[in-house]
Amino acid sequence: MQFEEKVDVIEEDIALYSRELLDILLKDRTTNKNIIWATSDYISYGESYTATEHIDANLITGAHSKLIQPRVAKAHEQKNSRTRDKAEVFTPSWICNAQNNLVDEHWFGCPDVFNIPQNNTWTATERIVFPEDKQHTWKDYVDARRIEVSCGEAPYLVSRYDTVTGDPIDLHSRIGLLDRKLRVVTENASDESEWLKWAYRAYESIYGFELLGDNLLLARENLLYTFIDYMRHALKRTPALNELKKVATIISWNLWQMDG
Repeated sequence: MQFEEKVDVIEEDIALYSRELLDILLKDRTTNKNIIWATSDYISYGESYTATEHIDANLITGAHSKLIQPRVAKAHEQKNSRTRDKAEVFTPSWICNAQNNLVDEHWFGCPDVFNIPQNNTWTATERIVFPEDKQHTWKDYVDARRIEVSCGEAPYLVSRYDTVTGDPIDLHSRIGLLDRKLRVVTENASDESEWLKWAYRAYESIYGFELLGDNLLLARENLLYTFIDYMRHALKRTPALNELKKVATIISWNLWQMDG
């Protein structure tokens, strides 16, 4: 299967490649069932789409393969109702970047480590330079725990696209907390084995929670496709199914469904 680099991840594509992989992304590890819809937005499709029902792969593939879409692709009326009823407000990437930069400024002890902000945009630095005191190594950075609360589609963790404009973001310019870790791994790992080890460690150190089931699935998919993007860049290949299942399992544990 060729995983296409596009904003909207199509669940049918994942299911055709591996139904088990999609099932992992839908898993609720606290109940050992699937995540629930937690929204009435899809109730017109039948009783299986009510807020308290679990999201089964069959409900979002086949004829309904494009049912779940990013916020930027949703109808204006639906966006407004979700903002009103669920307090759903998405943050532009330049604001996510500014706030994530503050986290890294504290960790590194200096500003503009990953990029240099310029109004509502930014320019990525050439390479990440770590302090010479050896107290803050690249491996320490990868292991540092980070969480995005009420994460929506997880724009603070990964930035495949701007959640407000829908514009895709070039890999080297991505600003998510996990993006930064994977960039550090890519710049410092000496071979494929070390890259894989620390890429998985990066995922193990990232957390998030979200109430709405469609958003949570989108967030999990964004993290999975981010893994594909960075492996293609770093190792010049697409992940094997066992590698995708491994990272999807980590994602399904670390991004969970909860009311914030």
